[in-house]
Amino acid sequence: MGLKRVTALCALMLGTAAATAAGGATGDGGRPAITGISHLAVYARDMKGADHFYRTTLGARRAEDPEAAGGVRYFINGDQFVELLPAPAGLGQSLLAHIAYKTSDAAALRRYLAAHGVADLSPLVSHGNERSFTARDPEGNSVEFVQGVAGGPVPGAIGARLLHVGMAVRDRAREDGFYRTLLGFRPYWYGAFQPDKVDWVSQQVPDGHEWLEYMMVGPTSDVTEDKVDARQLGVLNHVSIAVRNMEAAVTTLYAQDRLSPRHDGPQMGLDGKWQANLYDPDGTRVELMEYGPVMKPCCSAFTADSPTP
Repeated sequence: MGLKRVTALCALMLGTAAATAAGGATGDGGRPAITGISHLAVYARDMKGADHFYRTTLGARRAEDPEAAGGVRYFINGDQFVELLPAPAGLGQSLLAHIAYKTSDAAALRRYLAAHGVADLSPLVSHGNERSFTARDPEGNSVEFVQGVAGGPVPGAIGARLLHVGMAVRDRAREDGFYRTLLGFRPYWYGAFQPDKVDWVSQQVPDGHEWLEYMMVGPTSDVTEDKVDARQLGVLNHVSIAVRNMEAAVTTLYAQDRLSPRHDGPQMGLDGKWQANLYDPDGTRVELMEYGPVMKPCCSAFTADSPTP
């Protein structure tokens, strides 16, 4: 690596650290704040069944999708939702379309990424007061950044907010270069079923407490490449909804006959948090999770504060 590249990388890392410490749009290139999760977008082959799952099981509010013909948004709260897109012909095993994060200034964030060599950027688009663009992370996942989604509260939703999103990751170091070094995501927790493995790596958004979870795939993980099929990808590529009390949430679903046909838990996660899993008709996992741990986590300590209601 040449001296100029080393110098530029050091400047980028220092700038990112300054942005994180300041909690906002400072640092190299003036990165705007990235404050939380906007939504998870997944493809669905059973749109009718999915509508029942997201509206009845989860209690989400349905809205038309201004971005995609045939798409539907299911709001958990005023500015967080799951986006369902009709599966195109020839779609492979993965149903992940994109993961989206909230930003204070989409146009400025796009300029920031372009200035730091991110080439595959979509044009900035506007729908009402909403502005957004997409990028590609090093493994080719589509990442959207959204400014200004608005909507009212959602009475009856099973949980109050999207807590985290997860996606299959094979090269942790490459992804860290994008999410941690360039964007300023902060380490939160990591763990595994086996002491010599790393299965999950969580990093919070730079300016909030919601997080992205790498669902590791490969020889250093319990999920090796030969185990990855459509069913497994539905587990890996997932979204989590925060609930205050897991017992109360699951009891409500059971009492109102709202549990999805495929479900598991509640159980205690290795991170010390109560969780339960629901699955939409195409196998995409929705993980209910309490805000914070109730016991000591395995594997590593938390390195940032957990979200609060």
